[in-house]
Amino acid sequence: MERKIISTAALMGMLAIILGAFGAHALKKYLTLEELNTFETGVKYQMYHALFLLFVGMNSFLEENKKKTIFRLVIFGVIFFSGSIYLLATKSISGVNFKSIGIITPIGGTLLIVAWGLLIWNILKKKDNILRKK
Repeated sequence: MERKIISTAALMGMLAIILGAFGAHALKKYLTLEELNTFETGVKYQMYHALFLLFVGMNSFLEENKKKTIFRLVIFGVIFFSGSIYLLATKSISGVNFKSIGIITPIGGTLLIVAWGLLIWNILKKKDNILRKK
């Protein structure tokens, strides 16, 4: 599972860099400053969660099933949150009004929050305090 999480984290990070560059260069001509800022928010959260998955995949204190749950929450969270933001930010050039999918943005955000909460919960409930190990 670690290999899957780490490779997905790397792919997600790479795509965030590609999308960030695409937004900064190619979309700059077509989107308003507000739309570009919105697009950039999606890129930032995607990158934050790529790094988060990298951390989850490389640690040894989480059980396999907890890693799997966090992995799934982050994948769906990023797809719903960042994916919907990308679509909403580019509606002026696509000609498609994605406003109706705006409801999945907060669902994605909630999934990401739950993933972080699950990490915190598992750290705090660990009997041997992993933060004090040398």
